[in-house]
Amino acid sequence: MASATAPAAAVPTLASPLEQLRHLAEELRLLLPRVRVGEAQETTEEFNREMFWRRLNEAAVTVSREATTLTTVFSQLPLPSPQETQKFCEQVHAAIKAFIAVYYLLPKDQGITLRKLVRGATLDIVDGMAQLMEVLSVTPTQSPENNDLISYNSVWVACQQMPQIPRDNKAAALLMLTKNVDFVKDAHEEMEQAVEECDPYSGLLNDTEENNSDNHNDEDDVLGFPSNQDLYWSEDDQELIIPCLALVRASKACLKKIRILVAENGKKDQVAQLDDIVDISDEISPSVDDLALSIYPPMCHLTVRINVSTGFEGIATEQMGRISLITSISSKL
Repeated sequence: MASATAPAAAVPTLASPLEQLRHLAEELRLLLPRVRVGEAQETTEEFNREMFWRRLNEAAVTVSREATTLTTVFSQLPLPSPQETQKFCEQVHAAIKAFIAVYYLLPKDQGITLRKLVRGATLDIVDGMAQLMEVLSVTPTQSPENNDLISYNSVWVACQQMPQIPRDNKAAALLMLTKNVDFVKDAHEEMEQAVEECDPYSGLLNDTEENNSDNHNDEDDVLGFPSNQDLYWSEDDQELIIPCLALVRASKACLKKIRILVAENGKKDQVAQLDDIVDISDEISPSVDDLALSIYPPMCHLTVRINVSTGFEGIATEQMGRISLITSISSKL
């Protein structure tokens, strides 16, 4: 009589430990686009700011701990078994998903500027963890290169920076305004330095040209005198640079004024107004950057004028509008 015993079910074969890490890195990277466009979770419960930040910090600590654990076991031999690796990967994936879930609890009415900062921190953590998985799966264990890459991996840095994120939209707006001020300040200083140093041989060149009219030779080039007109500004260029510097200087002064007014008069519950101020102020930095790059020799006057007209034409009016907006807000308090 034939045996009625059913054949044993096939046990699924797990991928190798390193292959599992590579697969986890791919899964984490698939989460990045969703975080960039994901909306806040809708809820009827009142937002508890203190609870949110506590949960976010705790989630960051968990991610950091899982990253440390995985790094420890994969930086020594023998490597974990496929079954052990599966458990480690599941824990890492769960920690990342839990952190993202907490981020989605931050509603829009807490401020778009604040949500952008938290979203950026979330993306840094997810991307940092994906990088770590790739390093552990590719770089040979216990090698100096592996240790260096892991020691400076961004996932730990991103997790450690979570407590420094502003806790409300006013603080977030002040942070972004400060970054814009610093950027424009650096650009202005670089432009001034370029004006001072870009034509260091101007006086010597004039004397040399007079001497060469009687005795022309190429020794000046050998001695280091620049003969390429593209290395320095013409008189027409220098005339155009003056108003460009003044425009950047005015932008810097206006941003500083706005930052002071927000710090002194802005209130945490003025969420939409603060977001509008940051949005318009964010337009200044790239405009200044484009203008600064376009004034370097050889200068194209048309490009400079286009950058001024497209990037700065409406800024003066908008800047005054921002100042009036903040002033009107503070006067109603």
